[in-house]
Amino acid sequence: MSSARSSPSRFLGPAMAVALSSCAVGPDFETPAPPTVERYTKGTTASPGNGQRFRDGAEVSDRWWEQFRSPRLNGLVEDALQHNSTIEAAQAAMGVAHYNAEAGVGPLFPLVGLTSNPTYSLYSGNATNSTVTQAPFSLYTKQVQISYTLDIWGGARRNIESLDAQAENQAFLMAAAQVMIAANVTKAAIEEASLRAQIAATRLVIGIEAERLGLLQLQFAKGAVSSLDLLSQETALAQARQRLPALENLLAQQRDLLTALAGRFSQDEVEETFALSQFSLPRDLPVSLPARLVGQRPDIRAAEASLHSASAQVGVALAARLPSIQLTAAGQTSAFFIPNLFQPGTFGYQLAGNAAFTAFDAFTLQNKQKAAEAGLDQAKAQYRDTVVKAFQNVADSLHALQSDARAVAAAHNAESAAQRYLGKVRLQQKFGSVSQLVVVDAQRSYLNATLARVRAEAQRLSNTVALYAALGGGWTTTTD
Repeated sequence: MSSARSSPSRFLGPAMAVALSSCAVGPDFETPAPPTVERYTKGTTASPGNGQRFRDGAEVSDRWWEQFRSPRLNGLVEDALQHNSTIEAAQAAMGVAHYNAEAGVGPLFPLVGLTSNPTYSLYSGNATNSTVTQAPFSLYTKQVQISYTLDIWGGARRNIESLDAQAENQAFLMAAAQVMIAANVTKAAIEEASLRAQIAATRLVIGIEAERLGLLQLQFAKGAVSSLDLLSQETALAQARQRLPALENLLAQQRDLLTALAGRFSQDEVEETFALSQFSLPRDLPVSLPARLVGQRPDIRAAEASLHSASAQVGVALAARLPSIQLTAAGQTSAFFIPNLFQPGTFGYQLAGNAAFTAFDAFTLQNKQKAAEAGLDQAKAQYRDTVVKAFQNVADSLHALQSDARAVAAAHNAESAAQRYLGKVRLQQKFGSVSQLVVVDAQRSYLNATLARVRAEAQRLSNTVALYAALGGGWTTTTD
């Protein structure tokens, strides 16, 4: 991710942008002030507990996925960052914007043109004097022309400012794409691990349900249970078997997703496979200060760059309505023979100045200015919307992690209680105190509790990823 993080520094910095926009018509852009809020949630954000805690003011690592301590995940994330097509497209778009910005500097310099105009001529003879013959002749003309349009209102400089802001926008979008690819790969790996655990637990449940059905069939043959009990158990077994194909399909789709994120075709499936035991739960979770969030979320910085571009476009539209002055200078030499082109008497020059002002255009330029001003208002609203949604993302992640901690604790308690109950039932079975059906029921309850615990732990890991992404993914660590 280092390439995208360093890319914004290649473009115009704030000081250069101010220098370009000095003495130019239109508004001078100012970076919006960060929100004055002190926290992301209404009340104090308490640490989730149960193995995790929030560290207020801490920075997000630029390689945050390594906090899960999974070498397989680290390798797959790096592979995706190198070969994902979305990132490649974002990088190409950044190049397009960069070179468009470079091309925008051209109007600040004179335009120099070189022309060569050789002619070969033959005039007809005089009809009244047919004895006079006309010989063909050649005329060689070489000309240098220089033209320069004075940027007296700063319209060209405002256009450069707008193009540079668009280049910054693409650089930040590139960074945002890298953050999201890393987050999507990590979430997909966690989901794969969860599905594998669910499939294993479901197969065990199917085996237990089949065992219980066999016991009921024996008891039904002896008249110990009714047909309703038998039908009920057949339904339970069918439902357990019905869940398995859906989980296996989700696992296959998750494998396809990981392969696509790595920039490969589905037949070239990634080699890495994942289990929940391969992931460690990050203990200390950074929670950046709200005032810093606007500077470390690439989508917010991209919206800010779009706002900057829209502000500069107002100056471009306003300058187009004012008079323009163009200076032109041309020098040329003409001769009948090429060796004589630089002899005395063959040189000539021309100096010209041109002032133009649009007196009436059916309010075209005025309406274009109003459209640019409306575009600025739109960019302001979009920037604020991006900031509000960013704060919402962080708040949602904080709330989710607090709920996840309670859900995981409850799931562990339920699994532990089911395990203790199963142990006691098996002990009683040795002394003939309970039937095999009771043991099978206890096993089923324990496996269902295990399945719930697996889902809760996977959800907690996934929401931890969401917090890292919501805080900007650490891309500013190396940029600053």
